[in-house]
Amino acid sequence: MHIETVPNRNSRPCILLRQSYREKGKVKKRTIANLTDWPVELIENFRALLRGGKVVERIEEAFDILRSRPHGHVAAVLGTFRKIGLDRVIGDRSSREHALSVAMIVARVIDPQSKLATARGLKDETLSSTLGEELGLGDADENELYRAMDWLGEQQDRIELQLAKRHLHNGTLVLYDVTSTYFEGKCCPLAMLGHNRDKKKGKLQVVFGLLCTVEGCPVAVEVFAGNTGDPSTLQAQITKIKDRFSLERVVMVADRGLLTEARIRKDIGPVKGLDWITALRATQVRKLVNSGSLQLSLFDEFNIAEIKDPSFPGERLIVCRNPLLASERCRKREELLKATEKELDKIARATRREKRALKGKGRIALKVGRVINKYKMAKHFHLTIGEDGFIYQRKEESIAREASLDGIYVIRTSLSADHLDAEATVKSYKGLSVIERAFRSFKAIDLKVRPVYHRLVHRVRAHIFLCMLAYYLEWHMRQALRAFLFDDDDPRAAEAQRSSVVEPAQRSPSARQKAASKRSVENLPIHSFATLLRDLATICKNLVKPRLGGAPSFEKITVPTPLQQNILIALGLKI
Repeated sequence: MHIETVPNRNSRPCILLRQSYREKGKVKKRTIANLTDWPVELIENFRALLRGGKVVERIEEAFDILRSRPHGHVAAVLGTFRKIGLDRVIGDRSSREHALSVAMIVARVIDPQSKLATARGLKDETLSSTLGEELGLGDADENELYRAMDWLGEQQDRIELQLAKRHLHNGTLVLYDVTSTYFEGKCCPLAMLGHNRDKKKGKLQVVFGLLCTVEGCPVAVEVFAGNTGDPSTLQAQITKIKDRFSLERVVMVADRGLLTEARIRKDIGPVKGLDWITALRATQVRKLVNSGSLQLSLFDEFNIAEIKDPSFPGERLIVCRNPLLASERCRKREELLKATEKELDKIARATRREKRALKGKGRIALKVGRVINKYKMAKHFHLTIGEDGFIYQRKEESIAREASLDGIYVIRTSLSADHLDAEATVKSYKGLSVIERAFRSFKAIDLKVRPVYHRLVHRVRAHIFLCMLAYYLEWHMRQALRAFLFDDDDPRAAEAQRSSVVEPAQRSPSARQKAASKRSVENLPIHSFATLLRDLATICKNLVKPRLGGAPSFEKITVPTPLQQNILIALGLKI
């Protein structure tokens, strides 16, 4: 018996259960039953039975799973990569170097590892996801990845120009900051001893500077030798903005350690159409107070005010006082003073003990110097050191003079009030926090740019550029997935929580609700970005084989959970 479908010209097909037989050497058919009114699913199950199969309640019971490949996180990250057009920005999509570069960028977001480990994760025998299969890179090895890095490094200028055209325009604000990352090995000419931000004693390092939009979207990155001073990196960025990006008018925002008086005078001042926003150093603020330009009584009624000073001609000075910052600095200074006194008391007791007492002016001075340098409190102590002992006392006037400026900072800018008012200027300077957030993601949380093992200069630069592109991708994903992350998804409401831009930033009511309940407004669980990707990875592609025989060629995708479905919808993607 078999099921046969007989087409009808003007109505739906007729589905018949028929039996074949022979009569006088001829094959004939007889109709056993008309199945046209049966449900389609029931007809297909009956057809399987007639073929000798077995009807099961769930399709999974009809197959043996031979292998599962985590796929959901690849679909989310690779899908976003293509959706935002980053694949077009990188270059020729038909080249293998392009596919390998895409794989390294996506892998840096999904599971940041060395290039050797990334190559193993792409191969069919040792794959850790479907990334290699999706990009057709099942036979890639680490040497190919290194060659692709060289190719990507050669595209950096063109790619950064494309990103600048997307995100920067005339009159825009550009944020710039610098950090460093420690280095493994001693063979790279860029690796030098320098200002150690990572607290890795004896490690060489490289320095890199990041250009971002005011929203924190990265546009360009540049790598420098590890002993390069932060202000020395500024000239290269000015050249990049004005010459390569061809921006006629732009406002650069950088902290006081970068935009120093010398850099403003020598590098920025002569450049037409380049304005800036930065802050004064503590010594400069003290000079304003001594000259009478800054009256501390201003803050009896206001926490923000504009002043002028002849030492800063043609500039606007915006003075701010944050009471919470003032109390925090007072607390921290008192703790450091007490910690210093505790250590000094130990040395004083050592000079008075009966056995092996600490003697000698030089030996005592060496011990004392180590303590006061450790806590950076030498300026607040008066020391008298002799051959048999020493005495110390606090400089109360020095402490009071420093305390009078607690919580006070001064923003300086070349912009007129017509372009940016006082509060907007302060807010723009505070926007540098988004670059600090980017650096944390680069170095510790998500992308893990360190440690750096590459020896060749162009490979080190390509590695950090690759990490910047990965952060560009992650930044776009975070914007789409704010509702599912601990990130604040309502910045306007958060801004409305404070009466002045000088006050500490506040979280919006929805962000506080998420943090308290660990669930979104739609009552779905919220995650960190890394946890969210791990959750998506449970959406698998399963290589299965029919139990009744046949080749293992059918692939089944695990059904996403409601949360995973909502995440994919937020990204505008489908599995």
